[in-house]
Amino acid sequence: MKVVVDHLYINGIPLLHLYKEGNERIKLPFVIFVHGFTSAKEHNLHYAYLLAKKGFRVALPEAKYHGERGFLSNENELMLKFWDIVIQMIQDLNEIKAYFEKKEWILNQQIGVAGTSMGGMITLGALTQYSWIKAAVCLMGSPYYQAFARQQIKMLKQEGVEISLSDEELNEQIDKLYDYDLSLHKEALANRPILFWHGKKDTVVPYDPTYQFYEDIKPLYQHNQDDLQFFSDENAGHKVSRQGVLWTVEWFEKHLQQNNRNEIKSSL
Repeated sequence: MKVVVDHLYINGIPLLHLYKEGNERIKLPFVIFVHGFTSAKEHNLHYAYLLAKKGFRVALPEAKYHGERGFLSNENELMLKFWDIVIQMIQDLNEIKAYFEKKEWILNQQIGVAGTSMGGMITLGALTQYSWIKAAVCLMGSPYYQAFARQQIKMLKQEGVEISLSDEELNEQIDKLYDYDLSLHKEALANRPILFWHGKKDTVVPYDPTYQFYEDIKPLYQHNQDDLQFFSDENAGHKVSRQGVLWTVEWFEKHLQQNNRNEIKSSL
């Protein structure tokens, strides 16, 4: 069966919408997949294709200053906008969900969010804001918003990048990330299923802090251990392996489809 790719604009947010041919108006489990920094929505079509083949409805949105929404060509300039991009996309997720909800395209509020790198960070930040996320996958992301921001500033200064804000203003900007920092709001997980994948040789988003977060939240899942998983790749850097892609699809199959299989079949 063919997979259809539609190009939509939702309140100015460009996105690709994928589903199996014939399923356009059928209620389906829904996954929003967010791309990484300096990437674009089209770069994650392989995830969306595999998910759509399994019977999901998938949205690949474009982040601010990226792809169709991009006009910053300098990576350092883009880096200075990093947290603006992250927070805007977290807000965009709610707009996207509301649109698909209004269309009556989502089955039983079965909604998942996933992403790579920056998209993984957006996924974790979104968990602090939205109870409607039923399952999540973080690929090469980090929940430590404030600590990561401080490290970014340190790195930019070491590279001689001119930062127009004073240290006081920078601290004010970092303070604004508090509400989205999952490492500071672990209770927001609320036992929702979450999968992590990370390469141990990642030099962009370090492996160790994310793995430490996983260890820290394990006690929260002591009564539902199957809902928390961390896959480590001994040899991978900042690139998701083929197995990581397949585990992502399997995670959403398990946590968004399992309890709805009969209803899904009856609607097809």
